Amino acid sequence: MADIKTRDAVKGTIKTLDKAAIAGERMKSAYAKTKDKAEQGYYAEENSPTEYAADKFSHASGRIKDEGIHQFNKQGQKSVAATRENIGKTKDKLADFKTKRAAKAAEQKKAQAFAEQNGSLIRNGTVSRSPVSDVPVKPEVPQTAANSLIKTRQQGKRTIKTTARNAEKTVKTTARGTVKATEKGVKTAQATSKTAIKTTEQTAKAAQKTAKASAKAAQKAAQAAKATAKATAEATKATVRATIAAVKAIIAGTKALISALIAGGWVAVVIILIVVLLGCAVSLFGGGSDSTSYTPVSAEVKAYEPLIQKYAKQYGIPEYVELIKAVMMQESGGRGLDPMQAAEGSFNTRYPHEPNGIKDPEYSIECGVQELKAALISAEVENPIDMERIKLALQGYNFGNGYISWAKSNYGGYSYANAVEFSTMQAQRLGWEKYGDTQYPAHVLRYYPYGRAFTSGGNQAIVEVALTQLGNEGGQPYWSWYGFNGRVEWCACFVSWCADQCGYLESGIIPKFSLCSDGADWFNGNGQWQDKNYEPSAGTIIFFDWDGDGTIDHVGIVEKCENGIVYTVEGNSGDACKQQQYPVGGGSIYGYGVPKY
Repeated sequence: MADIKTRDAVKGTIKTLDKAAIAGERMKSAYAKTKDKAEQGYYAEENSPTEYAADKFSHASGRIKDEGIHQFNKQGQKSVAATRENIGKTKDKLADFKTKRAAKAAEQKKAQAFAEQNGSLIRNGTVSRSPVSDVPVKPEVPQTAANSLIKTRQQGKRTIKTTARNAEKTVKTTARGTVKATEKGVKTAQATSKTAIKTTEQTAKAAQKTAKASAKAAQKAAQAAKATAKATAEATKATVRATIAAVKAIIAGTKALISALIAGGWVAVVIILIVVLLGCAVSLFGGGSDSTSYTPVSAEVKAYEPLIQKYAKQYGIPEYVELIKAVMMQESGGRGLDPMQAAEGSFNTRYPHEPNGIKDPEYSIECGVQELKAALISAEVENPIDMERIKLALQGYNFGNGYISWAKSNYGGYSYANAVEFSTMQAQRLGWEKYGDTQYPAHVLRYYPYGRAFTSGGNQAIVEVALTQLGNEGGQPYWSWYGFNGRVEWCACFVSWCADQCGYLESGIIPKFSLCSDGADWFNGNGQWQDKNYEPSAGTIIFFDWDGDGTIDHVGIVEKCENGIVYTVEGNSGDACKQQQYPVGGGSIYGYGVPKY
């Protein structure tokens, strides 16, 4: 029975090992199929950088998994072979044990037969041969010897039983230990393989995530580069479109000029054409400040060009079509029902005289054309390139024609300073916070194709305002405007006040500051700072350090820079508004704030 149990245990162990080997083979086959499918998917769906990188890493992870399974199978097979070898050795030992036990059993039988024969001789008192042995038995054996022989036989039986038991225990112990050791080896191999597979899968997943992240980053970089390229292309296209629009506008304006001025003779026409071509060259190739650059009108304004031409011709100003378009662009950009913002003008007789009161775009254009014609006549504009009188007419279109007669009577024409003066006067009279747009001519002329050729470069507005204040003493209008209740050092308040009159505080071109250092810090922080050796243009803000100790003591406005001399207008110069001058790079100059007008 012990032999049968041992054989059953060995068979169970072999079956377990066989199942483990079969499971390993199945796992290997499954991963091989998964690998094939992954590779097929890799070659079938290589469509994007993300998928390509992810599939490449998936393919690599499959190879790693296969290698792990192969090593697991290899180690399992070695364990099975070693176990089978141990079981073979155990079987050999068991067979040898059985042989020895059979021999001992035979000897035991002989001894038993001999003992029984001797017992028979003693009882009968005769001597005979043993039925199982040819060895003669001595007669007349003493009782003590017989007893001793019986004891020896019993001891022999016990010895045989003990030996058998010990042998059986040894076999069982050896078999069980071998089986358990084998099972532990298999389980350890399985656990090691599973751990290796899990580690491989985790490594593969981590690598896959890294690959996807890298691919996404690369894709985003590519998209960003593509977007930049697209933006650059769009900007280039926009520039080209603007240039074409400028050329078309100039050609259209030239045709209108020729039609309007043909009666004046060929000499007048040639002069006008030369001026217009000069304007074209400046518009296309640059010249002067960006503040006077030409900006094409919007598509909405262009859509109204047939109506503008119709009413410009009807009211006798066909050569001013481009100027009418520039006015509409500034007023509304061509949007809304009152694109010329003519509801409050004197030519509106159908709708309320209030902002956006007109509800018919064509009627708005008709009224606006008449309003502009009246301003051109009042300002005595001679032609579409009579820029100084056109500025007067445009400011009158915004303020009302009353400004034109006032400016001609008091100043002989338009200036930014008198526009500010008139606006302030009207606001006080009406009790308004603000009256009109003091920079209306500059705002309109940026959309006028001839404007750039005939307006001075740089910004003169803040200079003109500052020059109107020469001689003012004590600084009361400036520091009280700033918000102080009593006199302070007011040079920075003066610069801020002049900037406010031009609308530069509201637009963020110049900061509002009462401490000179605050103004310098603002320009420095915005990348608009130049050192003392800079040659400034009109409207630049100049800062001074009287003692050369690095402390800013004073500020003013640059009027102009000529022949190495910087001319300024300063508040609180001897407690008054005065003009001063300094050599470029002079020791008292600290540096310059350069506004982006």
